[in-house]
Amino acid sequence: MESTKEFVAKVKATQHNAELNKRRSGNGNPAERLSNKQHGTNK
Repeated sequence: MESTKEFVAKVKATQHNAELNKRRSGNGNPAERLSNKQHGTNK
């Protein structure tokens, strides 16, 4: 069984990563997101 300190460290790391992912994905605002279209047309 893991110690409380290890558990708290893991939770903080998870929250930190979630915050970074939220910033990268535009905070739910579609205008701030990066487009995933690589090419203008698929011929």
